[in-house]
Amino acid sequence: MSAAEKKSVIRRDHSALSISQQCRLVKLSRSAFYYTPVGIDEATLDLMKQIDQAFTKYPFFGSRQIATYLRREGTVAGRHRVRRLMARMGLEAIYKRLRTSQPHPQHPVWPYLLRKMQIDRPNQVWCADITFIPVKRGFLYLVAIMDWATRKVLSWRLSNIEPL
Repeated sequence: MSAAEKKSVIRRDHSALSISQQCRLVKLSRSAFYYTPVGIDEATLDLMKQIDQAFTKYPFFGSRQIATYLRREGTVAGRHRVRRLMARMGLEAIYKRLRTSQPHPQHPVWPYLLRKMQIDRPNQVWCADITFIPVKRGFLYLVAIMDWATRKVLSWRLSNIEPL
Protein backbone atom coordinates (compact mmCIF):
# COMPACT_ATOMS: atom_id res chain seq x y z
CA MET A 1 0.00 0.00 0.00
CA SER A 2 1.43 3.38 -0.98
CA ALA A 3 1.73 6.36 1.37
CA ALA A 4 -1.09 8.16 -0.45
CA GLU A 5 -3.40 5.17 0.02
CA LYS A 6 -2.48 4.97 3.71
CA LYS A 7 -3.22 8.70 4.10
CA SER A 8 -6.64 8.24 2.51
CA VAL A 9 -7.55 5.50 5.02
CA ILE A 10 -6.89 7.73 8.06
CA ARG A 11 -9.92 9.72 9.29
CA ARG A 12 -9.38 12.96 11.21
CA ASP A 13 -12.81 12.78 12.86
CA HIS A 14 -12.64 9.15 14.03
CA SER A 15 -14.33 8.87 17.44
CA ALA A 16 -12.41 5.92 18.89
CA LEU A 17 -8.90 6.24 17.42
CA SER A 18 -6.60 9.21 17.45
CA ILE A 19 -4.57 10.13 14.39
CA SER A 20 -1.42 8.78 16.08
CA GLN A 21 -3.05 5.40 16.67
CA GLN A 22 -4.39 5.24 13.10
CA CYS A 23 -0.95 6.09 11.72
CA ARG A 24 0.59 3.35 13.85
CA LEU A 25 -2.00 0.82 12.63
CA VAL A 26 -1.37 1.53 8.93
CA LYS A 27 2.40 1.82 9.55
CA LEU A 28 2.66 5.46 8.45
CA SER A 29 4.68 8.05 10.34
CA ARG A 30 2.74 11.03 11.63
CA SER A 31 5.09 13.39 9.81
CA ALA A 32 4.25 11.63 6.53
CA PHE A 33 0.54 12.04 7.30
CA TYR A 34 0.82 15.79 7.96
CA TYR A 35 3.32 16.50 5.16
CA THR A 36 2.07 18.51 2.20
CA PRO A 37 4.42 18.68 -0.80
CA VAL A 38 5.92 22.05 -1.58
CA GLY A 39 6.09 23.10 -5.22
CA ILE A 40 9.10 24.56 -7.00
CA ASP A 41 9.40 28.35 -6.70
CA GLU A 42 10.02 30.70 -9.62
CA ALA A 43 13.70 31.30 -8.79
CA THR A 44 14.43 27.57 -8.88
CA LEU A 45 12.53 27.15 -12.14
CA ASP A 46 14.54 30.01 -13.63
CA LEU A 47 17.80 28.42 -12.44
CA MET A 48 16.72 25.07 -13.91
CA LYS A 49 16.06 26.78 -17.24
CA GLN A 50 19.53 28.37 -17.19
CA ILE A 51 21.11 25.00 -16.32
CA ASP A 52 19.24 23.40 -19.21
CA GLN A 53 20.42 26.09 -21.63
CA ALA A 54 24.03 25.74 -20.44
CA PHE A 55 23.83 21.94 -20.66
CA THR A 56 22.35 22.14 -24.17
CA LYS A 57 25.23 24.37 -25.23
CA TYR A 58 27.92 22.33 -23.42
CA PRO A 59 26.66 18.74 -22.86
CA PHE A 60 30.06 17.65 -21.56
CA PHE A 61 29.89 20.05 -18.58
CA GLY A 62 29.36 18.58 -15.14
CA SER A 63 27.88 20.36 -12.13
CA ARG A 64 31.14 22.17 -11.29
CA GLN A 65 31.59 23.56 -14.77
CA ILE A 66 27.94 24.56 -15.09
CA ALA A 67 28.11 26.35 -11.71
CA THR A 68 31.22 28.20 -12.88
CA TYR A 69 29.60 29.01 -16.23
CA LEU A 70 26.48 30.36 -14.50
CA ARG A 71 28.63 32.44 -12.15
CA ARG A 72 30.34 34.01 -15.16
CA GLU A 73 26.93 34.71 -16.67
CA GLY A 74 25.81 36.48 -13.48
CA THR A 75 23.81 33.78 -11.70
CA VAL A 76 25.21 32.61 -8.39
CA ALA A 77 24.36 29.00 -7.59
CA GLY A 78 26.42 26.50 -5.61
CA ARG A 79 27.78 23.36 -7.19
CA HIS A 80 25.74 21.06 -4.96
CA ARG A 81 22.51 22.86 -5.82
CA VAL A 82 23.37 22.62 -9.51
CA ARG A 83 24.16 18.93 -9.07
CA ARG A 84 20.85 18.29 -7.28
CA LEU A 85 18.86 20.13 -9.95
CA MET A 86 20.73 18.37 -12.76
CA ALA A 87 19.87 15.03 -11.19
CA ARG A 88 16.25 16.11 -10.84
CA MET A 89 16.14 17.06 -14.53
CA GLY A 90 17.92 13.85 -15.54
CA LEU A 91 20.99 15.62 -16.93
CA GLU A 92 24.35 13.86 -16.85
CA ALA A 93 27.58 15.03 -18.44
CA ILE A 94 28.57 13.23 -21.63
CA TYR A 95 32.16 12.02 -21.55
CA LYS A 96 34.18 9.02 -22.60
CA ARG A 97 34.02 6.43 -19.85
CA LEU A 98 36.53 3.67 -19.23
CA ARG A 99 35.53 0.34 -20.68
CA THR A 100 37.17 -1.93 -18.14
CA SER A 101 34.43 -4.55 -17.78
CA GLN A 102 33.36 -5.17 -21.36
CA PRO A 103 33.66 -8.90 -22.13
CA HIS A 104 34.32 -10.01 -25.67
CA PRO A 105 31.05 -11.33 -27.17
CA GLN A 106 32.65 -14.63 -28.24
CA HIS A 107 34.36 -15.27 -24.92
CA PRO A 108 32.85 -18.28 -23.10
CA VAL A 109 31.18 -17.78 -19.71
CA TRP A 110 32.78 -20.19 -17.25
CA PRO A 111 30.77 -21.82 -14.45
CA TYR A 112 31.22 -20.57 -10.88
CA LEU A 113 32.94 -23.48 -9.14
CA LEU A 114 32.81 -22.12 -5.58
CA ARG A 115 29.03 -21.72 -5.32
CA LYS A 116 28.36 -24.42 -2.68
CA MET A 117 31.86 -24.63 -1.24
CA GLN A 118 32.34 -23.63 2.38
CA ILE A 119 35.54 -21.62 2.77
CA ASP A 120 36.71 -21.90 6.37
CA ARG A 121 40.51 -22.27 6.41
CA PRO A 122 43.52 -20.36 5.07
CA ASN A 123 45.04 -21.31 1.70
CA GLN A 124 41.84 -23.05 0.64
CA VAL A 125 40.80 -20.42 -1.95
CA TRP A 126 42.73 -17.51 -3.37
CA CYS A 127 41.42 -14.73 -5.56
CA ALA A 128 43.02 -12.16 -7.83
CA ASP A 129 41.86 -8.65 -8.58
CA ILE A 130 43.04 -6.07 -11.07
CA THR A 131 42.14 -2.42 -10.64
CA PHE A 132 43.39 0.86 -11.97
CA ILE A 133 44.46 3.92 -10.00
CA PRO A 134 44.13 7.24 -11.83
CA VAL A 135 47.23 9.44 -11.64
CA LYS A 136 48.23 12.68 -13.35
CA ARG A 137 49.50 11.12 -16.60
CA GLY A 138 47.26 8.05 -16.99
CA PHE A 139 46.68 5.03 -14.82
CA LEU A 140 48.59 2.64 -12.61
CA TYR A 141 47.34 -0.93 -12.59
CA LEU A 142 47.26 -2.80 -9.29
CA VAL A 143 47.13 -6.60 -9.19
CA ALA A 144 46.49 -8.27 -5.82
CA ILE A 145 46.33 -11.93 -4.80
CA MET A 146 44.22 -12.49 -1.66
CA ASP A 147 43.28 -15.39 0.58
CA TRP A 148 39.48 -15.57 0.91
CA ALA A 149 39.37 -17.08 4.39
CA THR A 150 41.72 -14.61 6.11
CA ARG A 151 41.11 -11.68 3.71
CA LYS A 152 44.86 -11.03 3.66
CA VAL A 153 46.77 -9.80 0.64
CA LEU A 154 49.32 -12.47 -0.20
CA SER A 155 51.02 -10.58 -3.02
CA TRP A 156 50.58 -7.45 -5.11
CA ARG A 157 52.23 -5.65 -8.01
CA LEU A 158 51.89 -2.16 -9.40
CA SER A 159 52.37 -1.44 -13.10
CA ASN A 160 52.02 1.49 -15.46
CA ILE A 161 52.02 -0.62 -18.63
CA GLU A 162 49.05 0.11 -20.87
CA PRO A 163 46.92 -2.95 -21.73
CA LEU A 164 46.82 -4.13 -25.34
